[in-house]
Amino acid sequence: MAGQSVVSMVDFELVARDGNARAGILKTEHGEVETPLFMGVATKGAVKTMTPEDVKATGTSALISNAFHLYLRPGLELIKKHGGLHGFMDWDAVLFTDSGGFQVIRQGFFIKVTDEGMKYHAENGEVKVYTPEESARTQMVLGSDIAMVLDECPPHDASVKRVKRAVDRTIRWAKEFKEVHDRKEQGVFAIVQGTRFEGLREECASELVKMDFDGYGIGGLSIGEGRDEMLKAIERTAPLLPEERPRYFMGLGSPADLLDTIGMGIDVFDSALPTRNARHGTVLTMKGQYNIKRAEFRDDMRPLEEGCDCYACRNFTRAYIRHLFKEKEMLALRLLSIHNLRFNQRLMERAREAIIEGRFKEFRKETLGSMSGK
Repeated sequence: MAGQSVVSMVDFELVARDGNARAGILKTEHGEVETPLFMGVATKGAVKTMTPEDVKATGTSALISNAFHLYLRPGLELIKKHGGLHGFMDWDAVLFTDSGGFQVIRQGFFIKVTDEGMKYHAENGEVKVYTPEESARTQMVLGSDIAMVLDECPPHDASVKRVKRAVDRTIRWAKEFKEVHDRKEQGVFAIVQGTRFEGLREECASELVKMDFDGYGIGGLSIGEGRDEMLKAIERTAPLLPEERPRYFMGLGSPADLLDTIGMGIDVFDSALPTRNARHGTVLTMKGQYNIKRAEFRDDMRPLEEGCDCYACRNFTRAYIRHLFKEKEMLALRLLSIHNLRFNQRLMERAREAIIEGRFKEFRKETLGSMSGK
């Protein structure tokens, strides 16, 4: 019932800890997923160049789509005709939806943020406001397993006054979102903001935790600040969040960043980095990365990565995939996207195993050393 707290069907079970690193199980209407969890990015309802079968074959058990983009186009009525977003994109596993606040601010149709919500130009030129209540209603229609609350993400170098205003809005919008959200099958995660200001992150986390969400995202990082600053903010923020709830770092995908933040107690991640890098020819491997378009791979009969079990590595050589890139064949993008997404899933699988066996610190050191050639 709107205005009252709705008990969600989403649950999280911690199964092992090794230092601050955690292994768990996130339980949703569309199944259970193991953490640490890396989600594929399907912003507008698809992972670029890949079919749902391709994605699943990489070991990817969850995707995240952007509710605001889908709200604009194709619109909720068409998605409702498909029974929700799962049916629309033919994805029968776990699905998150981001509220879209971050994208609103960074797109050309954005006008400004107000206390009411995000002002933007609709396609017909009309000025509209995307409110936290509208974000909640949108995501309930989409029917994702986890909905992210609308938040305000200020620039990483914003003044303390600007960031304080964003934190206050994020807290207010979380309350407004929760007041109208009444889909018990759908979990709701709030997002902690505060950029580099420790006191503001503490305030934001404290107020959001009082509202008792199903999980907590950490936002406003990996958007231009230095890596050391990002890691310090994570180290300070993670302990402020409930042990029994999943912690989600939004928009993080490089191997080193994933391993470092898993070690700080983060459970869930998403990033377009593996597939975006793939479209530029960058191959991710446990021994570091390389670009397949280089001339040295013209006659290379090896797979993209020795020991990888992905479809691309089981069936094709570096020479062939380089040839596809040079000829601008679409298959090149698909094969390398399959490999890179599988690489991130293999990394998560190994990290989880190391946590359960109590050797995560050693695993992290050995893996990062191998990737840097040391």
